Amino acid sequence: MTDPTRRAVVSGLAATGLAATGGAAALMPMPALAEPEGRNTEPFGLEAVDRRARDLAKVPFDPREPALPAPLSALDYDAWRDIRFRPAKAFLGAEGSPFRLQLFHLGFLYRRPVTVNLVRGGVATSIPYQASLFDFGRTRLDKPLPVDLGFAGIRLHTNLNKPNVLDELIAFVGASYYRVLGRDQLYGLSARGLAVNVEGAGGPEEFPFFREFWVEVPGKAAEACIVYALLDSPSVTGAYRFTVRPGDETVVSVEANLHPRRDLEGVGLAPLTSMYFIGENDRAFSDDYRPELHDSDGLLMAAGSGEWIWRPLDNPPSRRISSFADTNPKGFGLMQRDRNFADYQDLEASYHRRPSYFVETVGDWGEGSVVLMELPTNTETGDNIVAWWRPRQPYRAGEPVSIAYRVRAMAAGPRLHGGAFVANTYLVGAAASGAAPANDPRAVSPGESLSRRFLIDFTGGDLAYYMPDPALIEVVASTGQGQIVATSITPNPHIAGFRAAIDVRLDRPGQATDLRAYLRTGNRTLSETWTYPWAAA
Repeated sequence: MTDPTRRAVVSGLAATGLAATGGAAALMPMPALAEPEGRNTEPFGLEAVDRRARDLAKVPFDPREPALPAPLSALDYDAWRDIRFRPAKAFLGAEGSPFRLQLFHLGFLYRRPVTVNLVRGGVATSIPYQASLFDFGRTRLDKPLPVDLGFAGIRLHTNLNKPNVLDELIAFVGASYYRVLGRDQLYGLSARGLAVNVEGAGGPEEFPFFREFWVEVPGKAAEACIVYALLDSPSVTGAYRFTVRPGDETVVSVEANLHPRRDLEGVGLAPLTSMYFIGENDRAFSDDYRPELHDSDGLLMAAGSGEWIWRPLDNPPSRRISSFADTNPKGFGLMQRDRNFADYQDLEASYHRRPSYFVETVGDWGEGSVVLMELPTNTETGDNIVAWWRPRQPYRAGEPVSIAYRVRAMAAGPRLHGGAFVANTYLVGAAASGAAPANDPRAVSPGESLSRRFLIDFTGGDLAYYMPDPALIEVVASTGQGQIVATSITPNPHIAGFRAAIDVRLDRPGQATDLRAYLRTGNRTLSETWTYPWAAA
């Protein structure tokens, strides 16, 4: 099996602790880097990694790709997955830590070696490669592998779900990708340390990578584990500190110092990558017995103004980029709101247990945009959704930048704010000319391509209080192009909320617009703002 599907990689997660992180990124080269001299007199910390990142940024990026020795260079996915770290060899346990450190072996797509170090009492010591750390399964070694071979990445385990079971908590492998789990969650979307030129305006996308890790040895009563990482790429270097705190919602606190080698016009901070194939608002591929197939179903944004914005995801016919300008955002995330198994019917993938990742900003991030990129896909095996923060001003070469944020691995999203939230979005068909109620099927007129009816289910907040008197609720809808023909609202007792209907009409074929809608009573806003792009056929 030389071309594994994303589903196959995720299915192998229980055995290897690995989820797919992108083959193109994993093949990028890694140059040699000399250890800094005379700088080991103070306790190891982020400052030490930052010095290395700063020094590394002063020299040109080395594009040479290291060659893997046989048989590692010829491993396919199944053979590589068969190489497993021996749990009895896990690090950190001898100190009585509640965490365990395991390592990923090089091979298959993961060809760039990374150095892994342990930090005890402020002193960093590298972990030498030893073949005895791994069970090679079907792979046979003709000769010993070199002690400086390195590893593909790291993963941490802890008692996440049960006090007597060590569950995988977080994994760093492939470029700057990492995945983290909260309680009763299964791997789905990914986070990244940094993205460069995702939109491809200045050439192909660049994939910065973590070339070295340092793991602090936690004490017996530690509630968090700290991982440092050195980032490298042709355009930028960086020093990262990840503080991983497990729980119902595992939180990863990220501190990063970036050192641009050259001007970064298209840098992406706190990037998230996910998959959306089909859902209730997109049935382009409807011959599957499973009603919905996605790792995330919407982008949630907490604007600096206090507004909460919900944008349902889509599987578009061509690449679509949506930008939400803001100043000092409070956060954004790719969320998996739908937690009902019946909406997925997938006993293997368990999409209803995939986590949401919400990025909470720390400090002022200034002016910029939350950017969402949706790519077309005809399969559930490809990651086609990316979200990130793009600063308005480019980062200039030689000018360091510091950022901080938290990534929350959540089982749900609505708890982030106290207002009503969007539970469902439906595209009914073309809208009729009258103001038909939201539950009237006669509103559909399939022959009309310039108009569309949208149904939005709002629930939560104070909506249950207003259900006996829906006349108190107003749908506030707007469109960037064309006109809103009619709106209406109907109580929806199945969700203890309301179903809003919005009829919109554009002026000509091919015209596109961005719709917005929220609920209010009097001058009081009751819900987050729903937004959706639509183009007339």
